[in-house]
Amino acid sequence: NHSHVVSTSMATPLVTPLFSPLALSSSRNRHSCPKTLFQSKNGKTSDSSATQKLNQTRLRKTDGQRTRFLQMGSREMSFGRKLSTQAMDGAGTENTSATISRKVFATTHLLVSLGIILAADQFLKQAFVAASIKFPSALFGMFCIFSVLMILDSVVPAAATGMMNFFEPAFLFIQRWLPLFYVPSLVVLPLSFRDIPAASGVKICYIVAIAVRKMVKTEMTEAEPMSKPSPFSTLELWSWSGIFVVSFVGALFYPTSLGTSARTCLPFLLSSTVLGYIVGSGLPSSIKKVFHPIICCALSSVLAALAFGYASGSGLDPVLGNYLTKVASDPGAGDILMGFLGSVILSFAFSMFKQRKLVKRHAAEIFTSVIVSTLFSLYSTALVGRLVGLEPSLTVSILPRCITVALALSIVSLFEGTNSSLTAAVVVVTGLIGANFVQVVLDKLRLRDPIARGIATASSAHGLGTAALSAKEPEALPFCAIAYALTGIFGSLLCSVPAVRQSLLAVVG
Repeated sequence: NHSHVVSTSMATPLVTPLFSPLALSSSRNRHSCPKTLFQSKNGKTSDSSATQKLNQTRLRKTDGQRTRFLQMGSREMSFGRKLSTQAMDGAGTENTSATISRKVFATTHLLVSLGIILAADQFLKQAFVAASIKFPSALFGMFCIFSVLMILDSVVPAAATGMMNFFEPAFLFIQRWLPLFYVPSLVVLPLSFRDIPAASGVKICYIVAIAVRKMVKTEMTEAEPMSKPSPFSTLELWSWSGIFVVSFVGALFYPTSLGTSARTCLPFLLSSTVLGYIVGSGLPSSIKKVFHPIICCALSSVLAALAFGYASGSGLDPVLGNYLTKVASDPGAGDILMGFLGSVILSFAFSMFKQRKLVKRHAAEIFTSVIVSTLFSLYSTALVGRLVGLEPSLTVSILPRCITVALALSIVSLFEGTNSSLTAAVVVVTGLIGANFVQVVLDKLRLRDPIARGIATASSAHGLGTAALSAKEPEALPFCAIAYALTGIFGSLLCSVPAVRQSLLAVVG
């Protein structure tokens, strides 16, 4: 009784368009699909062509709706992609702009803060010279900065914190390049020792002593965290290498292109010094124990001077003379580096203020030990120099050998007839010896307290010994930093007293 399909050949053209994106054309469907007869129960047959046309019309409408939907979807997806791409581009541009702005601001911040310290140092120097004051001007400036910070901290703590944050980039810059400021005296060491007899040179090398004393015992307290300077990058290495090559070749073919030979040699001598420090700082720790970065730094400068002297035919001595001229109107690379020594002293005020709570808590150990070690260093050096028969002028020149070079040069300036180049060189050599052997000596003496180890190291081997000890014993670093500054301060104060200077000269003979 039910209608039945006479021919099933119609199934293919009906099903195919539903699953295939490529629908057959209407003309192809007409020619490919035969007529199909349906028989009903009343016996009548109907032509399937009408039904075929109806189904094809429905399929075309469905395909059209699907196509329009896909087109709308694709347009929406494209619009979404455009929005996403624009957003990413906008974010990337914004991030790049923000990064550039931060770098520009950081560079400006560094230049301004460092410029203020350098300007303050120059102003104090000129003022003290005009007033004929022999006391170290930078040391006076350090006291002033520390006093201002302490007053602000007690009255307006936020102002003291803001001042510390403002000068922190300059302090980190000085801390990062601090060993470079010791190098010029080592580079010109051949010129300094030229007029010194060989026997005297041996005696100077013999005069090495370390004073250690554990005064009192106080419960330890944690130190304030200190910011660390950033490591050197590959870009810095290649940039300074490029400067060295270009300036070396330029100075070789045009010896007075910058006006004088010292100014012309300045770029490649300065870059050789910096390159030596960067390379030396990147050496493994096991090598740096024996071959300190400052040795690598000085060696690279001497080798560059030797190479230039050989290539130009002038010899080594004139090039070393151009490295450190000690003439303000015609400075060399060494003069530029040593020009930061006053700023180093001024920066001590910020490190001392940073650890003011620690200084107050352990004042008895710190001040007593520093005073004793400073007195022992000065008078023992004078006594040993006399015992070994060293010339008085040379002995006086090496008196402040356990004091950082910035203040040691100020101390010897209080005496007559001293050799400042020899002073700086002996200070550096003392620091190198202390950096290599101070921990072994302290272990032999069974001194385990961080207070005693930190103060003894800084009091005898100043900055280089401090760096060596702090790498393995960070708990002793605050005491190293404090004693590093206070030893120079007490040494300067003691030698500023005429009676103390006369007593030292009496011991020297």
